[in-house]
Amino acid sequence: MTVCAIVLAAGAGTRFGGPKALARDAAGEPWLARAVRTLRAAGCDPVLVVLGAAADDAAVHVPPEAVVVRAPRWREGLSASVRAGLDAAAGTAAAAALLVPVDVPELPASACRRVMRDAGPSSLRRARYADAPGHPVLIGRDHWGPLGASLRADRGAGGYLRAHGAEAVECADLWHGRDVDRRPTEA
Repeated sequence: MTVCAIVLAAGAGTRFGGPKALARDAAGEPWLARAVRTLRAAGCDPVLVVLGAAADDAAVHVPPEAVVVRAPRWREGLSASVRAGLDAAAGTAAAAALLVPVDVPELPASACRRVMRDAGPSSLRRARYADAPGHPVLIGRDHWGPLGASLRADRGAGGYLRAHGAEAVECADLWHGRDVDRRPTEA
């Protein structure tokens, strides 16, 4: 079964101090490029990158092997970004979508592969790091419509995953699982 990836990178990054779609790691590599490289290495095809805030500036950081998806209603919050990604995924042959926010630049392909293992249209999984849920999240095609219809404001898929008994996939042995909410302070 094929799995597409959805990189969620449409937000304004208020706490971060600007759109995370424009962020770079310490070596200068755009987080968007890292995400695409990681997801391709994990076997995702295609990789869809959802942009909103600063979309034109961010699009230049999306590698050519990925597809830019615009979220015109990105100001409504995370729900609009997830919905835009799932709508784009519906035009692919993928049986499932792996959702990853752009603010996990250290995410290893191994965690993605573990969550994707034996993915199918009815799959519903979420990475877990010790006692905390995290990313990536796998949403089987059967859930795309109902999930999209359930999304509201600045809430992602968490409520849907809990309500539908998403399988927790432990990944703490592969990575710490933390996202980056604030820019590192300069020394």
